[in-house]
Amino acid sequence: MKKIDLHIHTVQSISDRSFTFELESLKEYVEKLEIDCIAITNHNLFDKDQFEIICEELEIKVFPGIEIDLEGGHLLLISENENIDDFTIKCKKVQDLILTKDDSIDYDQLIEIFPELNNYLLIPHYDKKPNIKQETLTKLGDNVFAGEVTSLRKFKACVKEVDKLTPVIFSDCRFVENMTSYPTKQTFIEVEECTLNAIKGCLFDKTKVFLSKNEGNDFFQATDDGIMLSTGLNVIVGGRSSGKTYTLDKICENFDNVKYIRQFSLLQNDKENFKKLVTTRHSLITENYFKEFKDVVFDVNEIDLKANETSIEKYLSSLKKYASESDNLDSFSKCKLYNETKFTVDNLENIKKLISATETLIETNEYKSIVNKHITDDSLKSLIVDLIKKHNEFHEKNLKKEWTNNLIDTIKDSLRFRSTTTAIEDVDFSNIQLEKIKVQKFTQLVKKIQTEKIIDSKEIRGFKVLAKTKKYTGAGQLKSKSKTKLGFTEAYNNYENPYKFLMSLQNVGIEETEFYKYFVDIDYRTLNKHGYEVSGGERSEFNLLHEISDALKHDLLLIDEPESSFDNIFLKNEVNELIKEISKEIPVIVVTHNSTIGASISPNHLVFTQKLVDSGNVKYQVYFGHPTSKTLKNVDGETIKNLDVLLNCLEAGEEAYNQRKTMNYEILKDK
Repeated sequence: MKKIDLHIHTVQSISDRSFTFELESLKEYVEKLEIDCIAITNHNLFDKDQFEIICEELEIKVFPGIEIDLEGGHLLLISENENIDDFTIKCKKVQDLILTKDDSIDYDQLIEIFPELNNYLLIPHYDKKPNIKQETLTKLGDNVFAGEVTSLRKFKACVKEVDKLTPVIFSDCRFVENMTSYPTKQTFIEVEECTLNAIKGCLFDKTKVFLSKNEGNDFFQATDDGIMLSTGLNVIVGGRSSGKTYTLDKICENFDNVKYIRQFSLLQNDKENFKKLVTTRHSLITENYFKEFKDVVFDVNEIDLKANETSIEKYLSSLKKYASESDNLDSFSKCKLYNETKFTVDNLENIKKLISATETLIETNEYKSIVNKHITDDSLKSLIVDLIKKHNEFHEKNLKKEWTNNLIDTIKDSLRFRSTTTAIEDVDFSNIQLEKIKVQKFTQLVKKIQTEKIIDSKEIRGFKVLAKTKKYTGAGQLKSKSKTKLGFTEAYNNYENPYKFLMSLQNVGIEETEFYKYFVDIDYRTLNKHGYEVSGGERSEFNLLHEISDALKHDLLLIDEPESSFDNIFLKNEVNELIKEISKEIPVIVVTHNSTIGASISPNHLVFTQKLVDSGNVKYQVYFGHPTSKTLKNVDGETIKNLDVLLNCLEAGEEAYNQRKTMNYEILKDK
């Protein structure tokens, strides 16, 4: 079994954040993590001189490689440590093609530079951003059989799913000076020697790729000092100040996308703050509800009914005056263009949307079979060609109309400048009437939106969160909504008239993009299983359940002493069950002093922390093993009795445990 890391950066490129490589850190990493084989894979470049120095300094196999920006994704291309000069020349061609961080090469350029891809090990970003697109993977064909993933969860999922590539997980690390800890993202492969062909042969077979050396994919190394954890449910116990939270923090620092529920962080006694928290959590519901309304408000906000009325009045006044002067028209006012109306320019937004929608149907791969069941790609392509032709036809007409309108305006201005006859004011009756109808429809829409109703209901382990629309009842509520000291009294006086209210908001001083929020409020209520508003304790319980339920959006869940805030019945009946369900999907690590969690949750793995002080120096010892094992071991092979650990940490010692059992509980039983 060999431990490999084939994704290591040693040179800063245009695609990198700033860093300065430190060889001693790489050496320490290799020794401390007991790595058998690495590959140097810098972004779009290969530094031969540096590579040869690294090979001389390390006592393990080092492969030359390069991480290539390929068609929008990243591809690791790794070579055998032979003919380095030729590999250097090829990598220089890649470097010359990629001049900015947004550049990438295409498949044809890759083949031109590396014509015999089967001579290399190709590992694309698979379930890792920026991932290689499926169409690019199809082009690469049988040259790709392994893919890099970012998490333990994704690794295990790829192993289980037949149609997925063989997963590998690597550090993707940049080694700099004074590193306090090292990544533990490496892959174990079942080979006897580290040659490129042996590794390629192994990666063809998912059954020969693992997260750990001896425990397959059920365990992983959590920290660089050797702590092993289960990919299921782990419980960390220990005395006060023994390093439990320290260990949890260290695990958190070593992984990405971690859900960390810290001790006491969920206590919630303030009703208003709790309500704000729930509202923030469900902001997506609010945004989705207001999505279309927001566009309507933005559109109506551009309508000025007073200006429209003024335009009509000016038109009528000028028309009357022109009529009274009709017997005395001068030569300029007699020209046809003197009171000429302009051409109406066609709105092309709808046809643009149709073109975009058709383009989406053509390009989509996810639902291609369903789309083609009803309409073929050829028909879609024919449709989009016709739509584009029609769009261009309208666009050409619009350009002609705009050019003609500009010419009319120029001539009219010149004639009116020279004439003494009153000119008839321009007015767009069609647009004025359309805007009037829009305001009427807007008023009707706002009245419907302001009608109280439940717009969303969500169940969370016995709790229910209701989202309900309700009207604002005073200027103070509008002010609270704005989170400013602005005055809303004058605006609220027009609240029952939606259009006038909208016009009033323009004078308050808030952003126009926020106007839609002030027509109706979304009130979130959290109810217990009896249908009543939650109490202070229930608010904390709901917070914990919500945070744990949210964990599946992450790759690791850490919980620090949940018993600090909750009673045992709640922990046993609600929390334990939920934690166990989540641990089937992602690794869960729980720190506890409580037997309700520590013992009754039946974890897959037990960790015990112990603080030792020697001559003023603090050292944390960590023991781990299966919960039913007689002893727990540390990384040095030292053991400690599991029974003593559990009794001391969860029951305050064996004597206290027996006393409670015989003296406190037994006398309460019915004889």
